Amino acid sequence: MELSYRTENGMRLPNLELPEQADHPIGKYGQMRLKFMKEHRKGTYTTILTEGRLNQYLHEIDETAEEQISQSISRMALSLGVTEKMKAENPMQWVQMMNNLKNAAEEEVLANLIYA
Repeated sequence: MELSYRTENGMRLPNLELPEQADHPIGKYGQMRLKFMKEHRKGTYTTILTEGRLNQYLHEIDETAEEQISQSISRMALSLGVTEKMKAENPMQWVQMMNNLKNAAEEEVLANLIYA
């Protein structure tokens, strides 16, 4: 690998550039993972960044989190009997139950995927 240098303030500095990265949109869970990595997993963050995989990695985390939350909500709703019939008969109870299920599913994903 051949390096080129530039002179700044009397010092020779290498001309280093990060590799091109994908440009996927990063959602809520990807942003949360990024913040966590910057604060608590600095080595992992630096490695993924310098390899040019950060955007792709965060996009995958975001998609995985959304998918896991959706599947978990569906599974828990089925086991607790939260159905479309309940939604039609008692919409307030249905909303309350669905919000509780979403919060529980999100807690699980945060603990096992985002903050792991």
